[in-house]
Amino acid sequence: MSQQADLAETFLRELQERICAAIEQLDGSARFVEDVWTREAGGGGRTRVLREGAIFEQAGVNFSRVSGDRLPPSATAHRPELAGGGFIATGVSLVLHPRNPYLPTSHANVRYFEAVKPGVEPVWWFGGGFDLTPFYPFDEDVRHWHGVARDLCAPFGDEVYARYKQWCDEYFYLKHRGETRGVGGLFYDDLNEGGFERCFAFTRAVGQGFLDAYLPIAARRKDMPYGEREREFQLYRRGRYVEFNLVYDRGTLFGLQSGGRTESILMSLPPRVRFEYAYRPEPGTAEARLADYLKPRDWLAAPTDA
Repeated sequence: MSQQADLAETFLRELQERICAAIEQLDGSARFVEDVWTREAGGGGRTRVLREGAIFEQAGVNFSRVSGDRLPPSATAHRPELAGGGFIATGVSLVLHPRNPYLPTSHANVRYFEAVKPGVEPVWWFGGGFDLTPFYPFDEDVRHWHGVARDLCAPFGDEVYARYKQWCDEYFYLKHRGETRGVGGLFYDDLNEGGFERCFAFTRAVGQGFLDAYLPIAARRKDMPYGEREREFQLYRRGRYVEFNLVYDRGTLFGLQSGGRTESILMSLPPRVRFEYAYRPEPGTAEARLADYLKPRDWLAAPTDA
């Protein structure tokens, strides 16, 4: 057993508890249902899903720790020397799908990974981040989101926020659509420079910072009135979320390739979604305005809402 993996697991289990408690308190109606599962090849986890709440149509917060004697292809794409080796992976991932179209969808993930192969020095790394996917964006919300991200990065170096913001913009990008998935946030992977303690501290800051970033936005938007038009646009835009997760997302690919629990892997998909052929919003509408937000920008330098 790995002592480092055990330390990461303890933190991640506590993080799942904290986030679930905060989401239940915010929703005020529904509660998470837990599925504890084991994986035949090694490890297991606990999947928690809240459905049909007052605020969240669906929210999922997963914890897992899995192991195996052969790394899946998605984990060795950038480290071919580890192909054929064993691994330990532990993490928390969450996706929130609110009912109100004015309250953004959001995703967060923090994880720890170890790989061991005979004749090759064992390696470990952290990864994670969080990102925001609004359908009707507000500059105030986007600035707050990125402000929290910048501030939690600051103790770890002046360049950290800019680097991981750019990585997020580049990672959550739908190449076939020519647009970002949302307004970004932070994304990092393969983090091991500076030693375990420093990397672990940064990962804790990211995991704990998610609620600081999301809850104030939720408080502002959860009770905004909306109609069928906004709801239909939300369902259409959720289709982009499906496209990214099934085509590009490395976590989805790793989970499926490593024989993970399919229901837990795909709980990130929205509960309701619609696709429409060649949809184009009418120029000048609130729906058309979203396109201006689906490109990288220095959000903290942006002007305030008019």
